[in-house]
Amino acid sequence: MRIGMMGSGGIGGYLGARLACSGEDVSFIARGAHLQVMRERGLRLLSPLGNVELARVHATSDPSEAGRVDLVIFAVKLYDSDSAAAAVIPMVGPQTRVLTLQNGIDSVDMLSRVLPPQQVVGGATYISSFLDEPGVIRQASQMTQVLAGGSNDPVIAEFRSICSRADGIALTVVDDIKPLLWEKFVRLAAFSGGTSLMRLGIGKIMADQESRKFMEDLLEEGMAVAAAEGHPMADDFRDDTTDLFLRIAPENQASMAHDLTHGKRLELEWLSGRLHALGLKHGIPTPAHTAVYRALHPHASGRTDVQ
Repeated sequence: MRIGMMGSGGIGGYLGARLACSGEDVSFIARGAHLQVMRERGLRLLSPLGNVELARVHATSDPSEAGRVDLVIFAVKLYDSDSAAAAVIPMVGPQTRVLTLQNGIDSVDMLSRVLPPQQVVGGATYISSFLDEPGVIRQASQMTQVLAGGSNDPVIAEFRSICSRADGIALTVVDDIKPLLWEKFVRLAAFSGGTSLMRLGIGKIMADQESRKFMEDLLEEGMAVAAAEGHPMADDFRDDTTDLFLRIAPENQASMAHDLTHGKRLELEWLSGRLHALGLKHGIPTPAHTAVYRALHPHASGRTDVQ
């Protein structure tokens, strides 16, 4: 299977490394120093599940060099969606599927404005990984879950077969991905907002009575907005999410917190900012998410001195 990784950072780099290690034909679309190192020295994945070292990978900044592929895994930051969707067109043939694994609830609609909607498949990941340095991806926990729609799609079926043979990818394919996207959105908005605003690992946040209450408020607001949008959470969602926050490695932070620390642009607008906007739309107070959105907004564009 020919696979194009549109975005080779934390998620794209992790999945691409796992798939290439299992023998798949993977093209990495990257840029800057990360691309240069991948071309010169390959790609390294540092993982508690076992490291991967790929001495040579096919990496380029130009999707047309990769040519048409069977599957594009679309893993760029949300603020790059429009430009990346336009750039990926040379990789998309009539039977290509574009599996978006971006955060938030808007990626399928955003890509479908540029690419054939019937070829765009929604998905989500529960993988904590990030670009540690150019050419090096670091996985911060043992979570490897990938969710995808398209249960009756032959391309997605082939991808599921490939993932079953690859180490470190637990893929679940479902009929309707939208409820799962909303579940992740509510969880991630709380996790990203809390760990970014407090600049702490989730363990210290959950161990403190007041900061834990703030996390609970973020979660409750997300659930209320989701219900108003027609996507109510299951009865056990709150307890399951709290249990997840308590189980993951205490030092773990969201990728947005990592981006904030390193002066990079933030996905704030599509997480707490989105819940703030939806709260206004439905007349639902979202004081915790609004606080996150307004407090972090001066940092949303990143620092100009950071590449």
